[in-house]
Amino acid sequence: MRRPLEGLRVIDLGSRVSAPFCAGILGEQGAEVIKIEEPGRGDRLRELGPYVDDDGELYSLYWSVEGRGRKSVTLDLRRPRGQEIFRALAASSDVVCESFRPGTLERWEIDPSRLPSRVVTARFSVFGQDGPKSLQPGLNGNALAFSGLMHLTGYPDRPPARPGVNIAGYLTGLFAAQAITSVLYDRDARGTGTGGVIDVYMYGSVLRIMEWTIAAYDRLGMVRNRSADSLDIAAPIGNYASRDSRYVYIVGGSQVFFERLCRAMDRPDLADDERSATAAARARNRVEINAIVSQWVSKGDADDIEARCVACDVPAGKIYDVADLTADEHVLARGDICTVQDPVVGPVRQQAPFPRLLGETPTAPSGAPRVGEHTDELLSSVLGLSGTELDALRADGII
Repeated sequence: MRRPLEGLRVIDLGSRVSAPFCAGILGEQGAEVIKIEEPGRGDRLRELGPYVDDDGELYSLYWSVEGRGRKSVTLDLRRPRGQEIFRALAASSDVVCESFRPGTLERWEIDPSRLPSRVVTARFSVFGQDGPKSLQPGLNGNALAFSGLMHLTGYPDRPPARPGVNIAGYLTGLFAAQAITSVLYDRDARGTGTGGVIDVYMYGSVLRIMEWTIAAYDRLGMVRNRSADSLDIAAPIGNYASRDSRYVYIVGGSQVFFERLCRAMDRPDLADDERSATAAARARNRVEINAIVSQWVSKGDADDIEARCVACDVPAGKIYDVADLTADEHVLARGDICTVQDPVVGPVRQQAPFPRLLGETPTAPSGAPRVGEHTDELLSSVLGLSGTELDALRADGII
């Protein structure tokens, strides 16, 4: 498999999701990723479940997924000798991803100003490196709340809901990976030789995908609100319950899709009905239109409803849980599930690297390392430390 970032070295100085996910993406594209962890304890993600039992010790499957594809080095960054080693390690690297509270690296004297100018540093936080809220603590949910996305998630007559996965963390990691490769292109392909510091804040990544929300407020005074699984501006769109207690997601909002859906439903009359003949009319009468589709779906099994919609070229599909997903013939044919050889629990099926070049099957990443598994290997090969020096560092608690 072609690995376009091979030869690059990335230091993962993050915790939880956003910064490590960014480093992991770069690793899946060929970069060597070195994970810096606190001696003894390791990354906080190791403490989050669900768990499997490893000879009486709880092992995190969350870590098994997000810790994969990297090497672990333990280093006490609160002590001068640990800081010195980090600066030397960073000087031999291309990228640093960090997610400490703003100002922490400055206090430890390992901030970007103390690294070579060629290094690209992505600084992850919830609220950014400056501004009135920059030092406030926060995680994924705080970014979702502040950006406005949580306000739009759920049913209008119920409290705002948190999406089921760490949207802000993963989205921020994706934006950061793109920005890092852009700076690397400027440094290497354009020949500037200079890296840069990227201010990557979680609410900003979510804010960027908020569609027309701000523009509609600015020009129309519209405050967008929760609309459950439908849309205020189009119908029919939503999750519809089938006779066999499944749900089918159907999109029939545009004119062409609605006319196709009418054929799938054997209801050509709806295409001429003044309540549903145009997109604007359907939006006005969305409750009634969605109810008509809901009634139709409720009289059939999910497989049949999906098949009838697909036969008429309507975007539709059953809502999957993980058991459905991992058994689906398309997912398997595409290679979207890979088996990672975890050093603790052995082979574990996980989501495969994404995206991939057309026609190539992604290679399964190496398993998530044990805490400090590669400390001696990397500090000796990269920095030239001897066995005696490593033993002294370990005895002193630096590694």
